[in-house]
Amino acid sequence: MTIDKDQISWKIWWLCSILMDDWISTSDYLEQITYLIFLKMAFEKTKAPYNEKSKIPESLNWESLAKLDWDDLESHYRHILEELAKADWMLGLIFRKSQNKISDPAKLKRVVNEIWKINWNILWVDVKWEIYESLLAKVGEDTKSGAWQYFTPRSIIRIIVEVLNPSIDDTIFDPCCGTWGFLLEAHDFILKKWNLDKDEQKKLKTEVVFGQELVAWTARLAVMNMFLHGIWENESPIEVWDSLIKDPGKRYSLILTNPPFGKKSTDSFTTADWKIAKNDNSIARDDFWTTTSNKQLNFVQHIHTLLEINWTAWVVLPDNVLFEWWAWEIVRKKLLHNCELHTIVRLPTGIFYANWVKANILFFQKKKASDTPQTREVWFYDLRTNNHFSLKQNSLDSLHLEEFKTCYNVANVHDRKETYNKETNPEWRWRKFTLDEIIKRDKTNLDIFWIKDKALEESENLPSPEIIAEEIITDLQNALEMFSEIEGDLKS
Repeated sequence: MTIDKDQISWKIWWLCSILMDDWISTSDYLEQITYLIFLKMAFEKTKAPYNEKSKIPESLNWESLAKLDWDDLESHYRHILEELAKADWMLGLIFRKSQNKISDPAKLKRVVNEIWKINWNILWVDVKWEIYESLLAKVGEDTKSGAWQYFTPRSIIRIIVEVLNPSIDDTIFDPCCGTWGFLLEAHDFILKKWNLDKDEQKKLKTEVVFGQELVAWTARLAVMNMFLHGIWENESPIEVWDSLIKDPGKRYSLILTNPPFGKKSTDSFTTADWKIAKNDNSIARDDFWTTTSNKQLNFVQHIHTLLEINWTAWVVLPDNVLFEWWAWEIVRKKLLHNCELHTIVRLPTGIFYANWVKANILFFQKKKASDTPQTREVWFYDLRTNNHFSLKQNSLDSLHLEEFKTCYNVANVHDRKETYNKETNPEWRWRKFTLDEIIKRDKTNLDIFWIKDKALEESENLPSPEIIAEEIITDLQNALEMFSEIEGDLKS
């Protein structure tokens, strides 16, 4: 049976649009839809051909809800959410502090009826994930601020997982796992590439992928996402608390993450107890190289702590981490000295929902303590210059990253060949710089590019005025933050 995932995705978004009139937020109506889809899928698993025993009592299952109307429906839905929140397994995390925010019983009935028409469990796993991802993408489009703006394109996640080549023997961690996107891709890669026996498949579900998430609502979506992928155990591999507070003591062989792009650690967030709280200005830890309030710098230091010796992290970071001074320069120098920072990918603009964002992927291996720098050379792949992407008309896909995958050389990252040549190929995108060349740069600047930008010569290719204005505002905010941090350090 052929499934039109775009049609189903559109239908779900149409259901969300019904709830928009109830004056609830974008994330709220996605959450309500997801509760209901989850209940429907769990119910389907109890029917042929699955015939699984459900851990959801019959009095609280989908069928008990779908047969009701009007006030009885609304009352029972509220009762289901309250009771499932008390469960002592993964249901407890999914439904923790859940509330019915659909105030109109007629609209609730319309949504239930439409979800009833779809047999979710006949959808392929990839199809279910793509539908779910498309909803999150639409949330990103609809949200003017917040983490959704930096939702990592799946094409990037997929290629990065392929070049890291994880196996069943790895322990893979994301310290700010969001909705579990990186870890799901790693899980599926291992499942598809390696011929796993039953014991290894069980190990994959319980001993390989782990995550941590600050925002309780996002962690809830992550657990639901795991269910859509068939990763279903009694205990959740997601911990809900602030990653940066302390060294958890655990170490991992691979870390894949896109830390929050917020300016400072003073942003408000929802705690595991569903209260609004704020982070402290700065994070001081004995295992950190420097004390700073910058989230990205703190995550880089935290990731270094979490890695096992000789194992790899890849992390998405904004441009300012590569060139700003003070704490930024300290972290760059420590990273070059204590790790082998072997690859940096300059990502194009237009791939995030905040389309002015300039970001990079850094690959580094943690090394043993040494008197001499562990980094000898850094390879750069410039995917940004003269590439113009947008989310709707020209989206980034895996084909755009195939050249990087070849250049990266998964078999041996120490046996690479430049495509750049000053005389014959000055605009090719793969080039290395030695540590000596980098150290000579002002403030150990890693924001390196060499290809001539055609937009500077052709005015018609310049970004739109609003994007230019946003870039200027972002640069001014970064500068103000830097000087505010210096002022705070001087006062202390």
